[in-house]
Amino acid sequence: MKSATLPMLRVTPEFRAATESVLDEGETLSAFVEEAVRRQVDYRRTRQEFIARGLAAREQSQRTGIYHSHDDVMDSLREILETAEQRER
Repeated sequence: MKSATLPMLRVTPEFRAATESVLDEGETLSAFVEEAVRRQVDYRRTRQEFIARGLAAREQSQRTGIYHSHDDVMDSLREILETAEQRER
């Protein structure tokens, strides 16, 4: 597959220097920028999926009339956490 390029990014000299100052040994500025963009894409996809699940749950609750209290949800999450912690032991 052919590679593609992202649009050129113009920044102030100060910002470029600050960015270069945090590069790991042997890391290129291009690799740093690519990793930052990849992480942001992953984050935004995750956020979109989270919102979609929340909206679907709201619609289901409105359709069925079944709602769960804060306490019920927190108790369920605690049980999940306790089960996971027990498995690790």
